[in-house]
Amino acid sequence: MTDTDARPSGPRAKPAAVRATPAAAVIAAVAVVELSSGITQGFLSPLLRGLTETLRVSAADLNWISIANLLASVVFTPVLSRMGDLYGHRRVLRWNLAIVLLGSVLVGLSRSFGTLLAGQILQGAFAGFFPLLVGILRNRAHHGDGDAEGRRGISYMVAALVGGLALGLVASGFVARTVDSPTAALWVPAVATSLALAVTWPLLPESAHQPGGRIDWAGGVLLCVGLASLMLALGLGGTPGWEWTSGRTLGALVGGVLVTALWVRVELRTAEPMIDVRMFRRRNVVVVSLVTLTFTFCMIGLQVANPVFLGTSAAEQGYGLGLDPFAIALAMLPNLLALALGALLAPAVAAAVSDRLTLVAGSVLMAAGYLVALACHADALPFLAGTAVSGLGSGLLQHSTRTLAVESVPHDRTSVGSGINELLINVGGSIGAAAVLTVFAARTPAGEALPALGAYTTSWTLCAVISVAGAAIALFYRTPRTARTPEVDR
Repeated sequence: MTDTDARPSGPRAKPAAVRATPAAAVIAAVAVVELSSGITQGFLSPLLRGLTETLRVSAADLNWISIANLLASVVFTPVLSRMGDLYGHRRVLRWNLAIVLLGSVLVGLSRSFGTLLAGQILQGAFAGFFPLLVGILRNRAHHGDGDAEGRRGISYMVAALVGGLALGLVASGFVARTVDSPTAALWVPAVATSLALAVTWPLLPESAHQPGGRIDWAGGVLLCVGLASLMLALGLGGTPGWEWTSGRTLGALVGGVLVTALWVRVELRTAEPMIDVRMFRRRNVVVVSLVTLTFTFCMIGLQVANPVFLGTSAAEQGYGLGLDPFAIALAMLPNLLALALGALLAPAVAAAVSDRLTLVAGSVLMAAGYLVALACHADALPFLAGTAVSGLGSGLLQHSTRTLAVESVPHDRTSVGSGINELLINVGGSIGAAAVLTVFAARTPAGEALPALGAYTTSWTLCAVISVAGAAIALFYRTPRTARTPEVDR
């Protein structure tokens, strides 16, 4: 079966509507949505320290913000992705934006930690944006240059997501500095999401092919419980009360594995599964999934470690660059800009050298960047150059894995294919963060707040090795022999 004959077009199909909106307007609209997603994900970091006083919570309590957001993302992603494939990507995206907007309003109104946490949980629905937008873009692939248009759109989406992260940091920091109210900056994501909803409502076309069907709620619940249990253990593992050898952590890990295994068994017996696990019989689906795990392990695993290293004083600790918070933000720009550049260049690179070699090149560049950081961490310019090189590789992989994740599945499973990739980003990042946390805990002297230099060198070495492994895995990717026929890679 090919993805073009998966199901005959029914009375709900409206082919003419697909091209009613110019391609440039569609791509601009999806970029605005991803920009709002980046802002929503990036706005809170500069405010965390001030929130400890405003909301009267400890720094440890603030860890629950990221944990709640991650768990919500794991729950929202498969459900929203499947609903988009069944009932229309634009329709579900509108509800998705409304949920995030509601969460953003709650965050803006927050005067207690509970309200902020509730808003962050609803904001976790932004994880559904990317799969639904990819579904809209790929739906156009049946017409003219839709495949090339879809790849361009995904590259712009990744670049917009990264731009939104940077803009969210700057915007919330600027508002916090210039406005007297200590919670005024909490309204930044509400403004961004409102703009995204206003722009996409008239511009984005609805999917022409809506097969209908039902939601596999049993499979959805099992998947969410299993993954949430695993993410909870990985997110809190190593913290007080959640030591890696504690019954609580081991119970969450083992329970998550068992429930996930039960989910696989249920899905194999379900006529309309939430996620068709049989897709993992395809070589390309497995390869892209593993490469996604490797690069997000490194990219997200070092998300905290590198900024801490930048801000550590060599005079006091014997290592670090001793930058102040504003200088740290500037020092992170080479990585973010290179990531955006890599995403924008990825379609041209893939056209020139193949998708497989693009995956290999991205992983090799990430490994090279970490090795530069390992060798030159005492000097700012070489170190920042290394972060830029790893960012360029990450950008290539951000685009390529997200593109190939959907091109390796039939059209009527587009959002589910993208949703699986988004889930794997969370899983890979959580494993990476847990691994780095374990390294840091082992290399931090008793009674000290900061680890020894060996924590960083070990982490950079580990990420270089993982990236090389990703490059080796990418060599197994097989370019489909015919366009839009993902089944040939079985």
